[in-house]
Amino acid sequence: MSTLDSTPAKFKPYTRQTIALARQWQWMSPDLQEAVQVVSHVLPFRVNEYVLDQLIDWDRIPDDPIFRLTFPHRDMLPAREYEQLRDLVLYKKDNDAIAKLVHQIRMRMNPHPAGQMTHNVPRVNDAPLKGLQHKYKETVLFFPSSGQTCHAYCTFCFRWPQFVGMDEMKFDARECTELVSYLATHPDVTDVLITGGDPMIMNTRSLAEFLEPLLAPELAHIQNIRIGTKSVAYWPQRYVSDKDSDDLMRLFERVVKAGKNLAIMGHYNHAVELRNPIAQQAVKRIVGTDATLRMQGPLIRHINEDPKSWAELWTTGVRLGAIPYYMFVERDTGPSDYFALPLARAHEIFQAAYSMVSGLSRTVRGPSMSAFPGKVVIDGVVTINGEKLFALQFLQARNPEWVRKPFFARYDPDATWLDHLKPAFGRKKFFFEDEMGNADFGRRPAPQGADGRVIPIVQARSHDGRASDSQPSAA
Repeated sequence: MSTLDSTPAKFKPYTRQTIALARQWQWMSPDLQEAVQVVSHVLPFRVNEYVLDQLIDWDRIPDDPIFRLTFPHRDMLPAREYEQLRDLVLYKKDNDAIAKLVHQIRMRMNPHPAGQMTHNVPRVNDAPLKGLQHKYKETVLFFPSSGQTCHAYCTFCFRWPQFVGMDEMKFDARECTELVSYLATHPDVTDVLITGGDPMIMNTRSLAEFLEPLLAPELAHIQNIRIGTKSVAYWPQRYVSDKDSDDLMRLFERVVKAGKNLAIMGHYNHAVELRNPIAQQAVKRIVGTDATLRMQGPLIRHINEDPKSWAELWTTGVRLGAIPYYMFVERDTGPSDYFALPLARAHEIFQAAYSMVSGLSRTVRGPSMSAFPGKVVIDGVVTINGEKLFALQFLQARNPEWVRKPFFARYDPDATWLDHLKPAFGRKKFFFEDEMGNADFGRRPAPQGADGRVIPIVQARSHDGRASDSQPSAA
């Protein structure tokens, strides 16, 4: 176990261009080094000294979970693609041919799943609002441009297009004027999620420029401000020893004193990320400001299939004052074939981990798919009238009336995502597909504007069945 004194005090990142300068580079075999140089042309690669020194067990590579989380591997690409790219990168060194092949590979990787660009971007006067998403009526996502990187990149990240120069698919806003204007005209919105990238890559002064406008009296309907971040695991110094970490704590306190719930949505993928003393101190400092820290992360093949790791993560978090929140199913994007687990196996792992913890850790929900129609949780595997089925429900949905409404799918031991499932009891469609018309809720939603494809954010109905008086938000 490392001590606080032995952890790096100054943030030092490494990329494909500089990773050979890290002392650990020499500990990697030539095959592993080659994979980093080749695959990182397709997927983003960034790591830092804390991850290298404190989180990776170099005696276990390539099987160490944090190594696989941060270093690209050749199996993340099909063998033929890897060989083609390897030939171009290492031998032919044809930059135009490399760029062409890389673009082809990225585009077949479903770069924006679940309708992020086609159905989630709000529009005002038929113009999209840059840097915003609005999928569920009560929650708006905001992507500040100065938060469009991370302390280290996860190889499974579903927002990888943000980091690889695909500017036409990037969400970013240079300032929050449009966000504030949009929120002021949408009183049904109660939550703002500031995400990225990672907003905690910003210094405290820059972060305050985005948070403080949300405290204005005209935005009193905004009850919860969330910040999505991996920094709690990959650079906990942000909350403890960075030169403005004390200023950051005072900013958190100001937000809470203004009457808002400030929720730090901490992304953790493995128990090792919370074993280090400085990572535990970061949790204590965050919750000491009266902000909350909620723990979430996806279940990923090769990384965190051991239920004991999840149980340790949740129980350690609870002891420190954090709240277990979500176990997600790995999204159908990027190298998903490398990381995806069958839904049946995901449920087994969640159930096993859940059974190991006390009620205080059972605030966690999962395994949950953030799919096109909404967040769908696998409640269990059941047998009804001799038919083996998945029991499912929406935890969140484009239409609030779908939430907590049970439905069933035929059991499929190989299915890894919602669009692989078939309705139970001989039905041709799931109940929500009728309302969605022809919309494809799986991998590839059509562009916005196509007939029957744009799914508006539907307002909840009152007890007498009438829609609320406020107008529906743009999808």
